[in-house]
Amino acid sequence: MTDPTTPASAHRTAAHTSRLPRSLTSDPDQRVTVSIISGLAAWRMLDRHHPHVRRWAVPAFCAVLGLPSLLNPANRAHLPGEIVLTLAYTVPLLWREHRPGPVFALTTIASLLALPLHVLNGADAARIVALYNVGRYGTPRQLAAACTVTAAQLIVWAWTFWDSGYLRHAKRPEMITVLAMLAVTACAGLALTGRLAKAYIVALETERDQQTRLAAAQERTRVSREMHDILGHTLAVIVGLADGAAALAKTRPERSADTLHLIADSGREALAELRHLLTVVDDRAPDTADAPLAPQPTLGDLPALLNRVRAAGPAATLRTDGDLTTLGKGVQLTAYRIVQEALTNTLKHAAVDTRVTVDVGTDGGTVHVTVEDSGPARRATAEHPGGQGLVGMRQRAALYRGHVTAGPTASGGWRVHATLNASTGAREKHST
Repeated sequence: MTDPTTPASAHRTAAHTSRLPRSLTSDPDQRVTVSIISGLAAWRMLDRHHPHVRRWAVPAFCAVLGLPSLLNPANRAHLPGEIVLTLAYTVPLLWREHRPGPVFALTTIASLLALPLHVLNGADAARIVALYNVGRYGTPRQLAAACTVTAAQLIVWAWTFWDSGYLRHAKRPEMITVLAMLAVTACAGLALTGRLAKAYIVALETERDQQTRLAAAQERTRVSREMHDILGHTLAVIVGLADGAAALAKTRPERSADTLHLIADSGREALAELRHLLTVVDDRAPDTADAPLAPQPTLGDLPALLNRVRAAGPAATLRTDGDLTTLGKGVQLTAYRIVQEALTNTLKHAAVDTRVTVDVGTDGGTVHVTVEDSGPARRATAEHPGGQGLVGMRQRAALYRGHVTAGPTASGGWRVHATLNASTGAREKHST
């Protein structure tokens, strides 16, 4: 909740800072840069929401600067010319961003018309605004031409007004002219700096958006991988159980009923895991009594996993080595999913009477996972896949600086071996 005692500008600055790339905001040496960029971004956002404020405020300010000349009694003789001149300076500024070159040309023409009248009108500050916008939105050639014209015009202006006596009080008019030319150069430099700052802010926002899209893509990949593991394994078990139930339906109907119960239990468990996964992904999903949130599986759930495999036909054996309970939840989930995917491939491609051995061990820093079946393949032409399942296992292992190897054994079976670095924090977010 926003603190009402905190100024709105502080909230805007904090919001823009949070949207900057972490590589920039996490560097303590970039505090000043981050503060400036955040302030510029907040100003840019405010201007984007209220574009007409700045568009009209700048011409109005230049018109106010021209009021002393309009109200000066000594200028009443050419008051209509003063009014026209003020309008000629200020009205074109309304299009200064979209037509910077023509606006600069119009203000220059207006200042040239003021020379024969010997009029010093404060509204001629519009020329500086026009020059600034040429630097911000014009081409480099336009800016070079505008600076050259302005410098030449300053020289003509100084000569004209010195010759007419308007600058007789100035002791060093040539120095005033030089300083004015330096101010023009500084204005052009400021315009280029603003242009570069805007480009830098846009680049940072683009990088932020790319990081957001990349994070969303990674999250979609994680969810699809989890759903592949859950559905792939469960459907493989259900297919195996259904085949067994069909074979037992006539000879041993009581066993067939037990198998159907196992199918129902496997389906309910898969639905619960999917509900949990989708609820974690969608933070808008409400916590309801009919949507229980079970924790993600760990290595302690391997016996139940192997029981489902045994019910589908294969004889499965689990061997463990070391204290697996001390491992982090993330590495346990990764090892569990690798075993689950390997067993799913066995159910899909190996014969029903195959024997499967699962070895999971740890020496404290490294986790070893081996899943090996005795084969043979269900069909002579069938091969264990090297597709998405194996790719998913390798991606999971890579999160813990590990690797996965898979291939046929000398006995005609299939072997999957994975190593995981248990001391490495996963870069992937695991929900518990």
